[in-house]
Amino acid sequence: MSESGPYVRDDVKALLALLEAAGAPPINEVTTEEARAAYQALHDMADAPARELAVIRNLACPGPAGDIPLRLYDARESREPGPVICFYHGGGFVIGDLDTHHNLCTEIAYQMDLPVVAVDYRCAPEAPFPAAIEDCVAATRWIAGSPAELGRNVTGLVPIGDSAGGNATIVVTQALMREAAAVPVLLQVPIFPLASDWQGSASTEQFAEGFVLTKAAMEFFEAAYQPDKTDWRAMPILGDHAGTPPAVLVTASLDPIRDSGRDYGAALSGAGIDHVFIEVHGGTHSFTNLRQAVPSYQKDLENVFAAMKMMLARQG
Repeated sequence: MSESGPYVRDDVKALLALLEAAGAPPINEVTTEEARAAYQALHDMADAPARELAVIRNLACPGPAGDIPLRLYDARESREPGPVICFYHGGGFVIGDLDTHHNLCTEIAYQMDLPVVAVDYRCAPEAPFPAAIEDCVAATRWIAGSPAELGRNVTGLVPIGDSAGGNATIVVTQALMREAAAVPVLLQVPIFPLASDWQGSASTEQFAEGFVLTKAAMEFFEAAYQPDKTDWRAMPILGDHAGTPPAVLVTASLDPIRDSGRDYGAALSGAGIDHVFIEVHGGTHSFTNLRQAVPSYQKDLENVFAAMKMMLARQG
């Protein structure tokens, strides 16, 4: 972060200094349970408070290995038929859950004025690849069928997720292209996603440590998740991008996996897919969940919502 280094916003610098001063052990030096607790603690400390909504309700749907926990968020008690946002949380497919991203999901429901259903997929190492993806696809198909438990008549799907959830967003979208759900995907919103192999990328080497997500953390997640990097369900850059639904794609300039997201943007451009590309300049991975500690991140998230609204309006 020298004068000749990358641009870092002042409020981001303050958070990075705080994290460095805290001196928490690296994620690869703690147990999975400790890593999960630390992830929750970071979001409790750094994320903006949850919004009050008319509906916050826990649900479940059938999955390939038993029921999948879900959580419905809606600013309205009831509504006319319309799209539903399907949210897949980040955390490297290892450390996230419904609670780590609860505040963010309330923000999405509040700002977009659409129902949001968050998916609590199975995580590694207890359930390695492709368990998480299988759960995300199964839950999204269930939502698409307008089940009575949801109390919403679903006309289209908007998959969205951060990091690992960004990977799931792309993969679910591709899966529903291969075998259509009851209603179509209207818009995909991968946020700082893992789309291509992060190892050896310029961004991974440049931001290996000191910028929230570290190279060591990526190695920790990959060792637990055990993805097959020849499978499009792990590396969605390998999938078919022709005819894929429109996208709002978001990356962060100081993110170790930034280049993976950029790769997906290039694939969308190469296939002629209508999309908006937003790179959060001077920002880090996980900016969506650090909005209290880094106030400027709220505007970045609102820019994502504005792009989503514009793209959904273009879909009619």
